[in-house]
Amino acid sequence: MAFSKDFLWGAATAAPQIEGGWNEDGRTPSIWDIAPSDKIKNGANCHTACDHYHHMKEDIALMKKIGLKSYRFSISWSRVIPSEGKVNPKGLQFYSDLVDELLKNNIEPMVTIYHWDMPLWVYEKGGWLSNNIIPLFAEYTKVVVDALSDRVTYWIPMNEPQCFIMNGHMVGAHAPFKHRYLSLPRLTRNCLYAHKQSVDTIRKYAKKPPKIGIAMAAACTVPENETPEAIEKARHATFEGLMGSMSNRWFADPIFKGKPVCVYGVYRSTKKDMPKMQCQMDFIGINVYAPMWTKQLDKNTPPERRTSMNWIIDGRCLYWTARFFHERYGLPIMVTENGMAWNDVPEESDAVADNKRIDFIREYLGELKKATDDGIPIIGYQYWSLMDNFEWAEGYEPRFGLVYVDYKSQQRTLKNSAFEYKKIIESNGEIL
Repeated sequence: MAFSKDFLWGAATAAPQIEGGWNEDGRTPSIWDIAPSDKIKNGANCHTACDHYHHMKEDIALMKKIGLKSYRFSISWSRVIPSEGKVNPKGLQFYSDLVDELLKNNIEPMVTIYHWDMPLWVYEKGGWLSNNIIPLFAEYTKVVVDALSDRVTYWIPMNEPQCFIMNGHMVGAHAPFKHRYLSLPRLTRNCLYAHKQSVDTIRKYAKKPPKIGIAMAAACTVPENETPEAIEKARHATFEGLMGSMSNRWFADPIFKGKPVCVYGVYRSTKKDMPKMQCQMDFIGINVYAPMWTKQLDKNTPPERRTSMNWIIDGRCLYWTARFFHERYGLPIMVTENGMAWNDVPEESDAVADNKRIDFIREYLGELKKATDDGIPIIGYQYWSLMDNFEWAEGYEPRFGLVYVDYKSQQRTLKNSAFEYKKIIESNGEIL
């Protein structure tokens, strides 16, 4: 089997990582806009980022040049609803214009409603710790759906609850940089209740028949070999092991199976929660970069098989994550993020020869093609990221983009990987 003729070849971004314009046209701050400088590498902030707010049409022209069939982007909640009960027409207009420009260039828009940038005003009302967020998130969803659903089919209510809940409120590595270990059940309950309300709101009010998924920070253990015993051991570690339970099963089982989860004997969801968490979904979005970490991998993986963020490069993880998630939950798979960070530098000719990224893309997409050959329904692939951007607490050093961004001049340059990806798209993956 080849990739389907309507396969959604694309790239992804997130509003706080590229938009800038943080205090323009009625927008108010998010929790990332007010992040303390000592929490971000080199004291960076996301106030300007790639200034996509003022370069939107230029950026879509680059997408067209690469040949993208789809583009996954996120909405800035505080641009659309800058304070409680107040809708910002200028904020909505930006996203309406963005959708129109994408469609004009035959690029399918894919809307992520929440990609980590909670408005400060919502956080001050309790954020994920408060059940106030459930109706607030539903109201926000309806505003976006009313404005865009006459033209948008693909919806992703949330990106990586694993990260914005775990990293934001337990590890303390992301905004709001808290350690609330005992609050995990409450944080998760409010998050998944809000997600369910958002899904139901999209289904009720969308003007076009919607296709809805969630982008999960998915990872798997790669089998040591392809014997049935090794595959079963890896499958168990992916969902039942200590890391697999918290990374995958804790959020995915309630959403896709309506099944409560208990982890460590401490953290648990309950059966009575399940009707308010389980959703009717059309696909599973998987964000996959590296295999699930183990001490053995950490010890044995050489530097040349790592990214600039020290993440392990092993394309097999994309195949096995897609396979394990489809087998467990029975839904089509969309790769909503996959990519690599490298410290790209333009040459004297201004070309960006990111050969390591080219090798990465070919390796991972080769494994995705193997998944389609094995009958796993893969409906799309969104490379992370369209352009270099603000990489959260890592600031601007890691460069994930197909497009190089000079942050001082805001000049964009297509990297060699962009041209390679264009060839792959044009062949519908046949050259892999």
